[in-house]
Amino acid sequence: MYNTMETLEYLNLPHCLRLSNLDAEVIVSTHVGPRVLRYALTKGENVLAEFPDTRISTALGHWNPRGGHRLWVAPELLPGSYAPDNEPLEYEVLNPLSVRLRQPSDASGFQKEMIVTLEPTGSGVTVYHRITNRSHFTVQVAPWALTIVRSGTVLLPQEPFKSHDQELLPARALVLWPFTDLSDPRWTFGPRFIRLRADPRLPHAQKMGAMNKQGYLAHHSGDVLFIKRFEFLEDHPYPDYGCNCETYVAGAFQEVESLGPLKVILPGASLEHVEKWTLHAGFELSPSDEELEVALEKLL
Repeated sequence: MYNTMETLEYLNLPHCLRLSNLDAEVIVSTHVGPRVLRYALTKGENVLAEFPDTRISTALGHWNPRGGHRLWVAPELLPGSYAPDNEPLEYEVLNPLSVRLRQPSDASGFQKEMIVTLEPTGSGVTVYHRITNRSHFTVQVAPWALTIVRSGTVLLPQEPFKSHDQELLPARALVLWPFTDLSDPRWTFGPRFIRLRADPRLPHAQKMGAMNKQGYLAHHSGDVLFIKRFEFLEDHPYPDYGCNCETYVAGAFQEVESLGPLKVILPGASLEHVEKWTLHAGFELSPSDEELEVALEKLL
């Protein structure tokens, strides 16, 4: 069995850690973040986007999206959500395929932590997230896991179809932002999926959130399907009018996001949120929702 962890430079960042088995690899930074910078099948392309030189200036300093996967705190606020994460991390190697990454408290008063674990075989990755309130105030927040992905198509599953004769009550909420335009050609609304396609020629932003009881989002790019799974907890309040998942696009920039429930946390208290990732090569994105649903069911 071939399971290793090695140190390397990646995206001009020193002392990154590469976790790999025979089937897949993950690269995380110990210099900034916590961030997952790369997730790929062996000898495959990174399914995460890379924006090493992009910067956003805020009242708290410059924030760099960098690409990849990060942990934020919902609801989104400026500048608080954009508190810089440019300092070296505490890190602990738990085993050759698992590492704990812990950020010092940021300028918004939160400490962020990830444990990233690659399975011994296959592409499965578990990302454990924790946010801790290091301020002197009680706050109501939610953990928010955001993944910047390569340009492709996000698949947001619809709730299981039932005819009007079968069900009269609503199935779930969809949440729109002031800039959401449902006539934008990047949206496709089908009976089984809502699709959001990236298009570098269309730089204006689009975003949608949902109460997603199916517990997953998928993203397709090239011939690789990336699935991220997460919990939906019934009877728990979620941020942004009840969203446990969101998707965003602006030009080639595209995100798939999951959120935990909103909770009140005292100073020193923490919230946790877990995602499970898989990659599937040779996946064809059928224009038929029915065919796509059958193909996804085999993977889920």
